[in-house]
Amino acid sequence: MMITMLDVAKKAGVSKATVSRVLAGNSYVSTTTKERVFKAIEETGYRPNLLARNLATNKSQNIGLVVTNTLYNGPYFSELLFQAATVTEQHGRQLLLADGKHDARQERQAIEFLLDLRCDAIIIYPRFLNTSELDEIIQQTRKPIIVVNRQLEKHPQHCVIAAHEQNTLDAVNYLVSQGHRDIAFISGSDGSPTGISRLNGYRQALRMHHIAFDKQRVVQGSWSLQSGYEAGVELMARGAEFTALVASNDDMAIGAARALYAAGKRIPQDVSLLSFDDIPMASFFVPPLTTVHVPVGEMIKHTLEKLVLMLDGKESEPLPAFNGQLILRDSVSAGPYFGRT
Repeated sequence: MMITMLDVAKKAGVSKATVSRVLAGNSYVSTTTKERVFKAIEETGYRPNLLARNLATNKSQNIGLVVTNTLYNGPYFSELLFQAATVTEQHGRQLLLADGKHDARQERQAIEFLLDLRCDAIIIYPRFLNTSELDEIIQQTRKPIIVVNRQLEKHPQHCVIAAHEQNTLDAVNYLVSQGHRDIAFISGSDGSPTGISRLNGYRQALRMHHIAFDKQRVVQGSWSLQSGYEAGVELMARGAEFTALVASNDDMAIGAARALYAAGKRIPQDVSLLSFDDIPMASFFVPPLTTVHVPVGEMIKHTLEKLVLMLDGKESEPLPAFNGQLILRDSVSAGPYFGRT
């Protein structure tokens, strides 16, 4: 037999409307009454129709997260999801994940799916939707939306970004200060905003130090261990001369290291290795990776705080880009120009 809200009301000795108010989180119901209702729910085994309740109250206590599945296979996504779930729970809400899949149309469908579930707010970590499309979605949607890792010109208060370009410039500057001028680079996936920003930072640093850009020293990866290995093999096959290698994330750095070792190169004696993200494996790798720690936890924390402000009808001011921190470990040593003026 199907248990209804009326059965719960009879068991608790209250009206059906009171049960409904308790389930909706109405603060005007006394603590004693709430306890009776929750006890009746437990004893009867009642399971509320959440979608119907969401439609009635226009609130679900759910926060939606859209991430494309190309990010799932790796520690960066694990960190992103862990932080999002943890901070969402701290705010007393549930996190719902929707897959953005393989193109902009499917990313948009994932957003619409979460809106159809009456999520109170949505976080988007986009891969395919461009800034104009994201601005349009925010303009047309009544629910609060925050876009992570993408700069929005029309809605700067709706985005949280990392200073990828500046962090890369600073990292390459550090390598130059350590005596390296022949610096190779493994970029991210084609069209990736993060990958483009990091490549731009690399090129900008070379210009600052009057180092000629050599396309033979740049290979495109796709964020994975395998692509890092293949990029390292490609650099060796080209005969590119370099004393330092910058990989756009830790996974690709670890993959590239295997290719370097296979070619008889030692890290850091022959090639210094620097990367980004500071995944847990970075400090356990041999030698431990010098890497730029990207503050994913802080970014997600501020994302949720902005969404809570928006849900309360308060203005959310634009945030400055989050700076990473260069973590110095053992994979970088002095280069041939160290100490020269």
